[in-house]
Amino acid sequence: MKEFVIYRNEYLKKNVKGYYNTDYVGYENPGNPDYINNLKNTFDNFSQIKLKNASDKLYSVLKNDLSNFDRSLTICVVPRSKAENSYSANQLFFKRTIQRIIQDLGFEDGSNYIIRHTDTKTTHLSHTEYAGSGSMPYPGITKDTCFISDEVREKNILLIDDIYTSGVNIDEDTIQSLFDKKANSVIFYAVAKTKKF
Repeated sequence: MKEFVIYRNEYLKKNVKGYYNTDYVGYENPGNPDYINNLKNTFDNFSQIKLKNASDKLYSVLKNDLSNFDRSLTICVVPRSKAENSYSANQLFFKRTIQRIIQDLGFEDGSNYIIRHTDTKTTHLSHTEYAGSGSMPYPGITKDTCFISDEVREKNILLIDDIYTSGVNIDEDTIQSLFDKKANSVIFYAVAKTKKF
């Protein structure tokens, strides 16, 4: 597990400590964690075996990394770009795998504390016809498009996402939304961080 800093900007009012497991170097490139892409199941056409294998790989990575964090943390999940009720069960394996880890390792479950109710553009597909409807990131997009539970108040949050990419700012905006809801602290964890070439 590697450490980095998410620096304050127009989306985020203060620096936040972040962690990630591996570099994201592009789908189907050698060494890339393609299981993350498989779990997105963007077109809802992957087999149960493929999804289970991807989920098992994610579980193994999370179990190894999250074992290093204090169990008093509340784990929240950065929501996918579209309204949660628009996804099939087979497109929510990432979140369901995190819920398994929360239970198995004994963290407080905040996995449903941030629920998207309004679609936003899928940023990693923004240059394609599959980006979907809604807005690209802007400061405050999380508060405008998500229900954020009052339960985050005074909690120490471990916020998890699949891939962190500098400059996209969805993670920064989500972190700030937790602070605005009076979370005590936020640590960020991504399974992968996009490598800059």
